[in-house]
Amino acid sequence: MMHEKDFIQLNDRIYLIDGFDLGVPERTGTYVFNEEELTLVDTGPSPSIKYVKQGLEALGFSLDQVKYIIVTHIHLDHSGGAGLLIQECPNATVVVHPRGARHLAEPERLVAGAKGVYGERFSELFDPIIAIPQERLLVKNEGATLKISPTCTLRFLDTPGHAKHHFSIYDPVSNGMFTGDTVGIRYEQLIRDGVDLFLPSTSPNQFDPEAMQRAINRMLRMHLDCIYFGHFGMTTNPNKALRQVSEWLDVFVEEAEAVVAEQKGHEVLAQRLFDRVRGYLREMEVPDDHEVYGLIEVDLHVSSMGMLDYFRR
Repeated sequence: MMHEKDFIQLNDRIYLIDGFDLGVPERTGTYVFNEEELTLVDTGPSPSIKYVKQGLEALGFSLDQVKYIIVTHIHLDHSGGAGLLIQECPNATVVVHPRGARHLAEPERLVAGAKGVYGERFSELFDPIIAIPQERLLVKNEGATLKISPTCTLRFLDTPGHAKHHFSIYDPVSNGMFTGDTVGIRYEQLIRDGVDLFLPSTSPNQFDPEAMQRAINRMLRMHLDCIYFGHFGMTTNPNKALRQVSEWLDVFVEEAEAVVAEQKGHEVLAQRLFDRVRGYLREMEVPDDHEVYGLIEVDLHVSSMGMLDYFRR
């Protein structure tokens, strides 16, 4: 992997631009396919768009070359900047899951949901949210394809679990999958220390552990060579990642069931999950003051809300 200031080169045709989501590096990224039809996967939230534009410029691309902007799902940390970006990409179409299209065209409910999770931090993290005109949306169902060059036709897989409006994108050239959040989060901050941590992302309000496990199993059966995570970066050891997410999913469910039985709240669950993760990382000799814990705390807080929401449904 080649690191430049404005982008990371993952292979000879795919790049990753860091969007500095939440104001931190290596949190959320935008993937760039250098193919005949210039294609992006996920934009991040609106505050990330300046970094996306900077990265494209550093790669030598202009905004009018962008042909497709694919959003894995419509949570604002993945698609929130799509409306802002497409205003400056006159030839681009936004590709979205059938359950997500109307929320990109009319984002009010999406905004209300995110405000419920992020509270007073909403504006600094996500504003502005700009509606995307219906005619600039392209819906892709399970099994649908998108040809972006003579040698590359992407394929879409309906992969709920994290959200019902989530698809994953299979790239046949790298035998890789762009998985958004459906098979978890990869903590790039730990990779430098030789530690792989892959945790499930179980945020409100459509988390479904059985659907998530089915998505994991489906990808295991595909014998992928790599996974491109929404958070953050690529692994070339996909089976290890998928198995680890599956094991942690069992831990999350077990702890959530106990908290529900005790009639406690999501703060209690978040703390218990944090203690389990910290115990695991201590075994890996990760110090307690490691920078990664700030992100893990945020993720477990949101995931705990989604877990309890699921069990109360």
